[in-house]
Amino acid sequence: MTICRFSLVIWSCIGLLCCSSKQDPYTTWETYQGDPGSNQYSSLDQINKGNVDQLKVAWVYQTGDSLGQQSQIQCNPIIVDDILYATSPAIKLIALQAATGELLWEFDPALDFSPHVNRGVTYWESGNDKRILFTAGSLLFSIDAITGKPVVSFGTAGVTSLKAGLGPRAADLFVISTSPGVIYKDLYILGTRVSENADAAPGYIRAFNARTGAVEWVFHTIPKPGEYGYETWPKDAYGKIGGVNAWAGISLDMGRGVVYAPTGSASFDFWGGNRKGSNLFANCIIAIDAKTGQRLWHYQTVHHDLWDRDLPAPPNLVTVTHSGVKVDAVAQVTKSGFVFLLDRDTGKPLFPIEERPVKNSDLKGEEAWPTQPFPLKPPPFARQHFNEDEITDISPEAHDFVKTIWKTTMTGEQFIPPSTEGTMYFPGFDGGAEWGGASYDSNTGILYVNANEMPWIQYMVELELYNNDQLKPKTIKEAGEKIYKTNCAICHGQNRQGNATGTYPPLLELEKKLSKESSRIIIEKGKGFMPSFDQFSEDKKNALLTYLYDESINNSNHVKQVGENWIEAMTKELQEFAIPYSHTGYNRFFDQEGYPAVKPPWGTLNAIDLNKGEILWQVPLGEFEELTERGIPKTGTENYGGPVATAGGLIFIAASKDEHIRAFDKDTGTELWKHKLPAGGYATPSIFAVNGQQYVVIACGGGKMGTAPGDYYIAFSLPKDQSSVE
Repeated sequence: MTICRFSLVIWSCIGLLCCSSKQDPYTTWETYQGDPGSNQYSSLDQINKGNVDQLKVAWVYQTGDSLGQQSQIQCNPIIVDDILYATSPAIKLIALQAATGELLWEFDPALDFSPHVNRGVTYWESGNDKRILFTAGSLLFSIDAITGKPVVSFGTAGVTSLKAGLGPRAADLFVISTSPGVIYKDLYILGTRVSENADAAPGYIRAFNARTGAVEWVFHTIPKPGEYGYETWPKDAYGKIGGVNAWAGISLDMGRGVVYAPTGSASFDFWGGNRKGSNLFANCIIAIDAKTGQRLWHYQTVHHDLWDRDLPAPPNLVTVTHSGVKVDAVAQVTKSGFVFLLDRDTGKPLFPIEERPVKNSDLKGEEAWPTQPFPLKPPPFARQHFNEDEITDISPEAHDFVKTIWKTTMTGEQFIPPSTEGTMYFPGFDGGAEWGGASYDSNTGILYVNANEMPWIQYMVELELYNNDQLKPKTIKEAGEKIYKTNCAICHGQNRQGNATGTYPPLLELEKKLSKESSRIIIEKGKGFMPSFDQFSEDKKNALLTYLYDESINNSNHVKQVGENWIEAMTKELQEFAIPYSHTGYNRFFDQEGYPAVKPPWGTLNAIDLNKGEILWQVPLGEFEELTERGIPKTGTENYGGPVATAGGLIFIAASKDEHIRAFDKDTGTELWKHKLPAGGYATPSIFAVNGQQYVVIACGGGKMGTAPGDYYIAFSLPKDQSSVE
């Protein structure tokens, strides 16, 4: 381990470095997404429209800990005092010399957990006390920013639990954090990722003391008796229902002392018969007093969510010109392709939002909310309907193949409820906007956001409720099948077939791929996007493994081995989180060649004028070269990771399935530069300067959409003779 100390950079008042970070927060990248307001903007302009085509690779750093096909890096690095802080596929914290990519130190949590997605880290300082706060598994670490050593005064020897403040119900449940928190004075405020099944932990938002690790306040996203919003749930729902978590990150207005938290849906995502009501504060933008944790206002973007319409990214804190007046506002992008533009102090919409009637559900016990909000301005940045006119036209064969399936599902408007007949989701579960979020240029009032426009199909599957003696499992294997269909089939398929993109692998013939003990470890610790199921009893884990490994145990032997007491105990366990429905998984709708079933574009980059509420331009993002060679105009691809706009007139974004990073003209959307990456850049770039040289850095972790994994960070800059200032 190399440990180095660096002096602060003295920035000259020339060219791109004419403003200090205190005068202009957009010259540095000390915070996840560039600044506390999540605006993903850089006022550096050394790299500009006139020279971007001269960009070269400045350095490459390889972490050396790729984890195989499911390995990913989605980290947006931060840069403080010329040091770049980021995470590896195995969730190691690394510090690099930002100008060269030289490793300064590495911190390995070396814990008994399976690596998962981590999108960034947080910097805190007080005088000479400089720390990096980051999460690994269900733990929050405080690491000395200079030495890479744990800060022993924080928590217990530098670590505290992410389950603190969630109550006893969360003790044995899955709780991690994918997105870093924000710093308000000495408070570290963050949300968490929890399960999306019926056994989800509550997604409360908490403030930890940045010095000690103690919990300072808790905001109950599922209200308790006497709290605002309690009546929007069944009685005592907080003790049974989970989710409603701010997994996507949080934005902070330091001057106001207010955090703005976007929340996800309540669990279970697609059936809410046990949570009738509008379900505050699920699917809300919540303004919270950063000092006290008290609610100031909220706005709900989906009532009683049945579609997994989590708010996917932190809201942009923007200032717009509205009716001739400057207004501080909150701009929230959504999976439906909407932008909710709200007054930052009151939460009131700046443009009209219409509550429109939507279809009721025909699932047993379900009561869909009768209306949903539709912003009238800006218009949606993703198409809203997958009707017959939108069926793919890339070939006659593709059109006919898709039309045959399209006819059999429920499609048309937004917010068609889930059904056993099959429901078309468009934009899909991961579109329009996703966790990469949006970039905002305060000089022009323009928001830049990438979008996915792909249909997904979901079929609900009715399950046994386990409340009838006749439904008791008669064998260990039968119990395992019930456990699988309740907890695992949502991702891996009702028949263990996995999904088309490989995100959720098939579990057929598992004995040829993994030992039984290896599978047990994955069940207990999770892996990648798979949550931990360590809360399962040993009997429950054994039953699931018996089913997964197709171990036949006949009834008579079963009774001899475990007896009726085991059956009764297992039946009780199955009843604990029983719900009447599961679904067939997160299935993209492709044509017979594996391309999206809708007409292109399938991925876009959009410019939206928030002053006027108008879309200025939209261009495809990404390319299938084989389709271009067939004479099909550029289609765009599915994409993950966000854009960064700059004062140099550019938008930098990777994100696309074709594994390129690109620069676009932010005025027109014209592509000006691209570079093939060694693995997909499914992350948001960071832009910074060291000693008068501007850099663009991107994590290249791959691993999504069936693309190869990687373990790279790559920085780009202009050749020295192109970047010098006279």
